[in-house]
Amino acid sequence: MTVINIPYGRTHITTEIPDERLAGILESRAHQYEPAAGEEELVAAALANPVASPRLRDLARGRKKIVIITSDHTRPVPTQIMAPLLLAEIRSGSPDADITFLVATGFHRATTEEELKAKFGEQLFRTEKIVVHNCWAKDSLLNAGTLPSGGSLIINKLAMEADLLVAEGFIEPHLFAGFSGGRKSVLPDIVSDVTVLANHCSEFIAHDKARAGILEGNPLHTDMLFAAKAAKLAFILNVVIDADKKIIRAFAGDLETAHLAGCRFVSDLAAVRSRPADIVITSNGGYPLDQNVYQHVKALSAAEATCRPGGVIIACGACDDGHGSEDMYN
Repeated sequence: MTVINIPYGRTHITTEIPDERLAGILESRAHQYEPAAGEEELVAAALANPVASPRLRDLARGRKKIVIITSDHTRPVPTQIMAPLLLAEIRSGSPDADITFLVATGFHRATTEEELKAKFGEQLFRTEKIVVHNCWAKDSLLNAGTLPSGGSLIINKLAMEADLLVAEGFIEPHLFAGFSGGRKSVLPDIVSDVTVLANHCSEFIAHDKARAGILEGNPLHTDMLFAAKAAKLAFILNVVIDADKKIIRAFAGDLETAHLAGCRFVSDLAAVRSRPADIVITSNGGYPLDQNVYQHVKALSAAEATCRPGGVIIACGACDDGHGSEDMYN
């Protein structure tokens, strides 16, 4: 009998499977990866040695209006570790810069005050300027042209009017964008609902290149990269985390080159050989990734890749936030 702990909300569901009925346990090797240093040291080293880019402090010199795109309540990005180091790096180059954290909600509901406090910590929440993106607030958005796909590119005004645009985030396989992180901090994260729907359309999601781990030829990625360049995203800080949401690697620098380096690292760790089975039990990794049905589709996508035709997927998700998106529900 094999005992398996399945991430569920802030805890686990434990199940026992008879050995003769267990086809395999598929999990990322990130969970066994031994990082070269502590979390803060990894981030500091990435900022000190950016990929294909000057240091952030050098980019910040002479810039007065700086915006840092940061993930929302649906992502386990360790902002309390990353943000202070980003701020110190920026302020060492531009001590008097006006810095705003732009919370990238994409098509999600607004992040609550309590969620912001949990994300940033009490001190940063009190002392730093934080704005929550609203994809439906037309007066907070600017038209930035047309996507390669033909959709309207409408981006948050704060980002478009910044002297320097920076993004923090994390990299994981994504069910139709290939990987999260990098360019995805702009599209879908800080664009209008119109732009999200143009990019996240059924035609693109059904495309044979719109799959986890694939960037080249992926129409969603093509749009996303275009949008990030249109917004003049100048620098990224992306981390890779393990099952305990701890940082195991960090990548900083050019939005495209640094992101690709991170994607290669994640791909080497996360790719596993399928073990086709009649029953596949999965989860979305626990909180905050499984807080609603909207996010939990990712668990279904991963399970589908190893479930036999006509088989059964059991997806374990707390979904404390319900379906998570009124638009998706409708």
